[in-house]
Amino acid sequence: MGRTIRGAGAPLVLCILFAGRVHAQDSSSNQPIALPPVIVSATGVPTPSDQIASSVTVITADDLQRDHRSTVADALSTVPGLNVVQSGGPGGQTAVFIRGTNANHVKVLIDGIDVGDPSVPNGAFDFAHLLTGDIERIEILRGPQSGLYGSDAIGGVISITTKSGEGPPKATGVVEGGSFGTFNQTANLSGSQGNFSYAFNILHFQSNATPVTPLHLLAPGERRIDDKYNNWTYSTKLGANVSDDVAVNLVARYTDAKLGFTGEDFLNFVPPAPEALQDTQRNHQLFTRGEVVWSLFDGRFKNYFGVSYSNQWQWNFDPNPDSFFTTPLVAPPTTNLGVRTKVDWRGEAHIAPGQTLVMGLQDERESLRTDSTGTVDPFFNFTQTTTRAQTGNKAAFVELQSQVTKQFSLVSNIRYDDNDGFGPHVTWRVAPIFIVPLTETTLKGSYGTGFKAPTLTQLFVDNPSFMIKANPNLLPEESKGYDFGFEQPLFNGRLRVGATYFHNDVTNLIVGTFDPVAFVFSNTNVGEATMHGVESFAALRVNDQLAVRADYTTTVTRDETTGLGLLRRPGNKLSVSAIWSPVERLTLSTTVLRVGSWIDISRDGSIPRLDAPGYTTVNLAANYKVDDHVTVFGRIDNLFDRRYEDPIGFEHPGFGIFGGVRVTN
Repeated sequence: MGRTIRGAGAPLVLCILFAGRVHAQDSSSNQPIALPPVIVSATGVPTPSDQIASSVTVITADDLQRDHRSTVADALSTVPGLNVVQSGGPGGQTAVFIRGTNANHVKVLIDGIDVGDPSVPNGAFDFAHLLTGDIERIEILRGPQSGLYGSDAIGGVISITTKSGEGPPKATGVVEGGSFGTFNQTANLSGSQGNFSYAFNILHFQSNATPVTPLHLLAPGERRIDDKYNNWTYSTKLGANVSDDVAVNLVARYTDAKLGFTGEDFLNFVPPAPEALQDTQRNHQLFTRGEVVWSLFDGRFKNYFGVSYSNQWQWNFDPNPDSFFTTPLVAPPTTNLGVRTKVDWRGEAHIAPGQTLVMGLQDERESLRTDSTGTVDPFFNFTQTTTRAQTGNKAAFVELQSQVTKQFSLVSNIRYDDNDGFGPHVTWRVAPIFIVPLTETTLKGSYGTGFKAPTLTQLFVDNPSFMIKANPNLLPEESKGYDFGFEQPLFNGRLRVGATYFHNDVTNLIVGTFDPVAFVFSNTNVGEATMHGVESFAALRVNDQLAVRADYTTTVTRDETTGLGLLRRPGNKLSVSAIWSPVERLTLSTTVLRVGSWIDISRDGSIPRLDAPGYTTVNLAANYKVDDHVTVFGRIDNLFDRRYEDPIGFEHPGFGIFGGVRVTN
């Protein structure tokens, strides 16, 4: 019985999907047989990839270690179908768009815990503070997935699994330093003893001098202040086999992050300019889950009983006085607190060979407390208002996973949600896959529905100082989406090529509108958008030392209300990666990323639509294994010092060089 926490799980490879194959032994010929990689997020249970019709990319711990990606945002930047938008350097607000949908249309799970933030206006997860030092693998599942995952999964699901302990005690320490005042450390201790397994991790990320504000935005004579970021993350995963049929698992993750950044002064300058004093943002995040696994009928029916809890607190302080009034006014700090608690049961029944039934029940509560609203009275006193709100959601789902023949598999699911605010909602999905005999061509497709519940801020939080009025009558955003494509192995599997067409229609989009009678801004369900495009790839294993992969995505979006394209959705994206091991102890990797042009909004919001130029970056990484215990590594980011803004108004770091050492017992 496995000890790892399952939840909505994770597995396998990004840059070397062309290389990742598990091998078993053929007893008749004594030769290894290639087994397909295992995928979890597409169905909720471990499933061979040749039975999965969904588009899934997997990044493993080996990939992260080889390329020295310290943050999940960096690791996701080359994934097909994704657009990662980070406001400057480390710690800056980071959003992920999948297949042209909104950033809050992505369900994010860490060890089965929903980590979306109930306290922020759009409810999305901010990837800015998620480090990789304790991550085992990341699965990126694209397409509508609400039939299994409920609200938020319109664009897809990003499921992250952290490392667990197995075998003798293993201790690992990593130290890295380099450009922009970077100094990072990681310490891990893991293993198992008898029926007990454990993993403890401490991660520290620090950058003290990251240039973010473009010089052309500064007021005459104003000096740029570089961003400062400090992140301490602590995590653990524990497991115990209580008996032959019962196991208990616990996972916990806590992050304490501090960011110093330059905000906008909307009152001292026309147009607005970056402020002279640096703002401070503090983030505390706690994610934890406990789980009991009970197996019946010789493991043919497994039950997972779980309780998840997340607590996300954000504090912001702007020390700059606003001189619009006669008496300069410094606003007090603002805080947001979002809490989510979920109790769930999932059952996995192997009802017949090749037939697996997955069932689930969930009861979820989420709440917010915000001190971010306020007013200024005639005597220039700032009055802050505390708003509290909560809602609940109950859900049930069922999924049938069928391997009809060796060549044909089908996954179908349906889910019923009952929300305190808008009542019942039904979503579903069907995904067939067929492998053509002789040619081994894989034909796959899926059709599904999705929805995004309105957030607590949209429903209940008024902000009189900005003339914002909540709308408690909002309905969920809804989507219908499909994709279909193929994969073809060539030259005995050394070359694989493939392409997938995708299409999404989103209705009831929540859009901010202005009421001239009440003279307030409010959210209403009036938007509609369409997204479609193609994801294609070619992966070549040249020989045992060299592998190359290229991914190309084209995306077209349209706001059906205005007829215009959506903001921050590049029309084209290309990534090319190569991994080379010229000698046994040395591994070299390079990644070229080309992001095409897009439509953006200016940093101060004064220009609602402007053309943003595309950019190209080249990253290099090297690992040299000194012996079984010591590895030295280095990397170069943005080799050709390409200066670009993504989003507009936030400059990304130029050329950077980093190096370090990894020590393990």
